[in-house]
Amino acid sequence: MAALEAARAGLAEGLVLLYHFEGFMDAGEAGGQVVAHLQEQGSPVVVARFDHDRLVDYRARRPAMTFDRESWISYDPPELLVQLVQDATGSPFLLLTGPEPDVEWEAFAAAVRRLVDELGVRLTVDFHGIPMGVPHTRPVGLTPHGNRLDLAPGYPRWFERAQVPGSAQALVEYRLAESGHDVLGLAVHVPHYVARSPYPAAAVVILEAVQAASGLVLPGLALRGRIGEVYADIEEQLSHGDGELRSAIRGMESQYDAVAGAEDRESLLAETTELPSADELGRQFEQFLAEHEQGD
Repeated sequence: MAALEAARAGLAEGLVLLYHFEGFMDAGEAGGQVVAHLQEQGSPVVVARFDHDRLVDYRARRPAMTFDRESWISYDPPELLVQLVQDATGSPFLLLTGPEPDVEWEAFAAAVRRLVDELGVRLTVDFHGIPMGVPHTRPVGLTPHGNRLDLAPGYPRWFERAQVPGSAQALVEYRLAESGHDVLGLAVHVPHYVARSPYPAAAVVILEAVQAASGLVLPGLALRGRIGEVYADIEEQLSHGDGELRSAIRGMESQYDAVAGAEDRESLLAETTELPSADELGRQFEQFLAEHEQGD
């Protein structure tokens, strides 16, 4: 494709690939909001398509069809696309998004790896939101992972090891790193009590981390403009509550402040502050996924 070749020719280094899939864990719709923002602002051009007919279970996620009077008039198939997108300065990058594959994860990861090789991608970055016992009254936290943690320095480690439900997104990162590619994952912390509602502050933190790691310019002004509205709505709901959640939030504030004061320690789990264990964190993830599936 001419647009892709022109983009590659104009870069001294390779392209950056950002990716996020719908259907897995995304507390606060953090990753989904980032994707929507990038597509809205970046003049996307499709450069590759995956065979969704092989990868998506239609009965689990039925595509929308429109019936008008006496006939079907439209069908919206699921699409797994690689798009060429522009940042605020016109610099190109790639965005891979769509529904998480239901099957053939290894084949899908291998196909993504071939694309990364063929397109000369220098860095891949994936992102999503995770539910955490943190308060909305404190700065949004982030857990970076991958083999390029030097691109996201300064974030404290919340735990040493945890076994959590797998995802195609995580497998792609794992296989790319295994084959020697530069990868960075971003898991943004969303207060668990708002995890099923859009939380733009988390999306903004992802944009800032991607910008710092990749050199892309992603201001996210529209998302920033909604942060105050969401906070005001949370406070309004809390003011009409029974006080139990407000008391829990005060406890989380104390916990957060204790952790923030111990960031120079090697592992936050070494502190006396009662942080979630790896098993508890895994259970939180599983509960969020179960509630998400029930909501769908």
